[in-house]
Amino acid sequence: MEKGISVAVAADIPQIVRLLNSAYRGEGSKTGWSTEADLLDGSIRTDEANVRSLMLKEHAVFLKYTESDGSLQGCVYLDNREGSLYLGMLSVNPQLQAKGIGKQLLAAAEQHARLQQCSSVFMQVINARTELMDWYIRHGYQRTGEVFPFNGDHRFGAPNRPLFFEILEKRLS
Repeated sequence: MEKGISVAVAADIPQIVRLLNSAYRGEGSKTGWSTEADLLDGSIRTDEANVRSLMLKEHAVFLKYTESDGSLQGCVYLDNREGSLYLGMLSVNPQLQAKGIGKQLLAAAEQHARLQQCSSVFMQVINARTELMDWYIRHGYQRTGEVFPFNGDHRFGAPNRPLFFEILEKRLS
């Protein structure tokens, strides 16, 4: 199998869920730098039903990064929302973070946006995730000044402090 980025399919859902949960929550996520484990209680970030519903949206796709052995090591959710591409759930196996996989997925997301004729890519980031915001800013994203309350699905963990979302955006040329 060839290493690289491709569009995920329904058969990838169990691997995507395992990756998302390991990258964002639980003790294992703390080996990486992008964990939410200290912000939200619980070890579950998502489940198969949630990922399946996102994958089935008309203008949405998950891109996946696989190693040559076929193991899924990264993913990102993309949703074309009226000419602007929403980017969410950018995740890399915590043991492989800081090795360029996230940058490759981000570049592929931006290329996908261009192919979809989107004028920008935007995302919502939890305000307390300053390292993550800084990473996106280094890659050309800007704070829009738009914020809104964190009203997360408590099935996937309740915040242990006041949180809000901040919108970051990158205009594409």
